[in-house]
Amino acid sequence: MKILFTKNIDPKIISKELGEDILADCIEVIKTNSIKTDPFDLKNYSLIFTSVNGVSSFFKNGFKPNEDFTAKNYNKIYCVGEKTKRELRKHGFGTFKVLKNAETLSKFITHHCQYETFLHFCGNLAISVLDKELPLQNIKYKKITVYNTEEINPLITEKYHAAVFFSPSGVRSFAKQNSFQDLMLFSIGETTSGELRKYTSQSVFTSEGNNLISLLDLIKKEFVNKN
Repeated sequence: MKILFTKNIDPKIISKELGEDILADCIEVIKTNSIKTDPFDLKNYSLIFTSVNGVSSFFKNGFKPNEDFTAKNYNKIYCVGEKTKRELRKHGFGTFKVLKNAETLSKFITHHCQYETFLHFCGNLAISVLDKELPLQNIKYKKITVYNTEEINPLITEKYHAAVFFSPSGVRSFAKQNSFQDLMLFSIGETTSGELRKYTSQSVFTSEGNNLISLLDLIKKEFVNKN
């Protein structure tokens, strides 16, 4: 059985979690590049990160949060996903709140953080749920683009039994020159699954957690163990 991952994954992890009998290929369908952005004072802002690329590009540009909780104007940091949280840890910063996806983050902010002013450090194709919902609730919110995502649109001629997707932009890139027909479809998170459903009426298997291990557990349960 052959499975396609639409981003580079360590083959040792795939083999460990899915077994050596599964033939897995990894083909990048998007690429990202940091954008040069002059750092500015973050005083009085709460910070949002929804991706590892957002975090790494933020620090590449020389931004410096104030995480001294005893200070009057420290920066609360909100993020989506454990992977994003770990990237912040690598740079020496913790998080005030970690949510599993943008939808739950939006709801949390709406109900608990109405009087904060938010800066979302993200890519040019960042998920739109935050900038759609938060202004409707009169919450001050602004995107700061710190990296670009480019859709590569590769033509994939090899035949696979299943394909795995990690972002809405990855889905769109794949869809430009390839069909979803006759593929079992796996997705990391509901936002990516929602994008897949725009292109196909087939079932989409969505990982419960927004992380690789949760996704691989789902693939093992629904694809490996049933074939």
